[in-house]
Amino acid sequence: MNVYLAELIGTGLLMLLGSGVVANMLLPKTKGNGGGIMPITTGWALAVFVGVVVAGPHSGAHINPAVTIGLALTGQFDWALAPGYIIAQVLGAMLGVGIAWLFYKDHFEASDDAGIKAAPFGTSPAIRNLPLNFFSEVVGTFVLILVILYNDGVEIGDGNKTPIGMGSLGAIPVAFLVWVIGLSLGGTTGYAINPARDFGPRLMHQILPIKDKGSSDWGYAWVPIAGPCVGAALAAGLYLLAGS
Repeated sequence: MNVYLAELIGTGLLMLLGSGVVANMLLPKTKGNGGGIMPITTGWALAVFVGVVVAGPHSGAHINPAVTIGLALTGQFDWALAPGYIIAQVLGAMLGVGIAWLFYKDHFEASDDAGIKAAPFGTSPAIRNLPLNFFSEVVGTFVLILVILYNDGVEIGDGNKTPIGMGSLGAIPVAFLVWVIGLSLGGTTGYAINPARDFGPRLMHQILPIKDKGSSDWGYAWVPIAGPCVGAALAAGLYLLAGS
């Protein structure tokens, strides 16, 4: 499979299942309505598991521009491939969230709460304090990327010379990593920790014909884009400074 297609499909599955669990827990008249934070964080963790299983053998399963940036900054990934990876990740996120919206379309229409309708798309802060919201995204992504970089036994490339990213960790450890970040650090901003996961779906929220959907909140959108990029850069810097 082409590496860019693998990133698109892997990120698409991540967003279909991640957006889907949020919709199932929050939208009215679903079977999972009111499930709370534990099902949501577990669903996101397992969504990452699925994306890594599918994309890992072909592209390394970055499925996150922050991972691509962190690996490139430490010399473990070719910068020339990074733009294509990031574009594929954004497009995959848009596709996945679009399918999730169609899947739950009746339940979106059953809600008159614009905030709940927006939740399966982009992240939003529990308390709007942009400097601290930004800090939250930096710290959450820092943990994600640092653990990925310090995984023992990382090999850059497999038998087919495909790039390695989250797939080098193995899908199960990645799922646990994302799960604990969500449980421990997700309470402030909803832990985007992935610019594509937020930007692509937020754009779809803007585009899709969702009745009474309210604002897509582009004034906040820079936080889940810039925060993860800075967190990835700091993790890469520490990794290099410590001598990897």
